[in-house]
Amino acid sequence: MILNEAEIQAGVARLAGEIRLRYARRPLTVVAVLTGSVVLLADLIRLLEVPLRVGLIQARSYRNTATAPGPLEIHAELLPALSGHDVLLVDDIFDTGRTLESLLPQIRRLNPKSLHSAVLLRKQERQQVSVEPDHVAFMIPDEFVVGYGLDYNDAYRNLPYIAALEPHEMDGDSN
Repeated sequence: MILNEAEIQAGVARLAGEIRLRYARRPLTVVAVLTGSVVLLADLIRLLEVPLRVGLIQARSYRNTATAPGPLEIHAELLPALSGHDVLLVDDIFDTGRTLESLLPQIRRLNPKSLHSAVLLRKQERQQVSVEPDHVAFMIPDEFVVGYGLDYNDAYRNLPYIAALEPHEMDGDSN
């Protein structure tokens, strides 16, 4: 296990505290990246104590049993109007950074008042881009992780902790 349930909750509370300080009770639009950040989104917005709206965007690069990212697909149909709003982009994990690198310019084209990012996890030594997340709850080792919204082949999202999958656990069906 990499992070237990109590550690995650403490990290999300720290993250919420940083975000509250940044926005100082200003209205905020939180845009969460589907599907991995749904659990984080639910816990985070309950702690923010600022007027907020929620939007969703789907961006995925891992498909089926893949453990290495492929081409990024982005679907933004579930976004509210962002022009003139403070926007916080929330994602589950900053791995290579390509998801954040692709999403930030697309959201900037929608003319938000401000745009910042927050991630639950940041993998050490995996970054392949110059983009940096503004808020990070945890640095983790370079392992394939599941739980707390993160999955492998659509399994493990419901785990209340974050664990690394061993290579033999990724052979065959994980269900």
